[in-house]
Amino acid sequence: MRTLIAISAFIDVVNKQLSKIASWLVLICCLISAGNAFSRYLINMSSNAWLEIQWYMFGAMFLLGAGYALKYDEHVRVDVLFSKMTPRQQAWLDVFGGIFFLMPMAVIIGWLSIPMVINSFRIWEHSNDPGGLLRWPIKIVIPIGFALLAIQGIAEIVKKYAIATGVREPGKAYERPVQ
Repeated sequence: MRTLIAISAFIDVVNKQLSKIASWLVLICCLISAGNAFSRYLINMSSNAWLEIQWYMFGAMFLLGAGYALKYDEHVRVDVLFSKMTPRQQAWLDVFGGIFFLMPMAVIIGWLSIPMVINSFRIWEHSNDPGGLLRWPIKIVIPIGFALLAIQGIAEIVKKYAIATGVREPGKAYERPVQ
């Protein structure tokens, strides 16, 4: 179990580092958005590529940040029953949900997106909009993002199982970084 917890800690570090990329994309996206608005309204020049790159960055932010959100328990959850459970019961529910819901969803979506990425790259797919961008660079982020989510899901299942079985204290599952 110690080895699995060490591996999950390594996965946490990897997703934390990738979340830093996602957070920088927020700033870059805002700057591009402001620059596009400036050029469109003050200079009367614009391009669909500027809008599409913002969409691409938003998609990358979401997909690269999903594992990080899972790590810090910031994902969507219905807390009506969960909040009334003990920490060990919550951990068992998270183990069950991770195995039977999160993992199949992440693996299936990630796996099924690979042919789409390959086809997009093979045909050098472009946006239909004038001045639009290539599609495969953002499409490749889909299987990568879901792979990262699945890997973080494994790490969370290991940590929650350790809590559920009493190997680890409940507060140690996801320690929030000092901001």
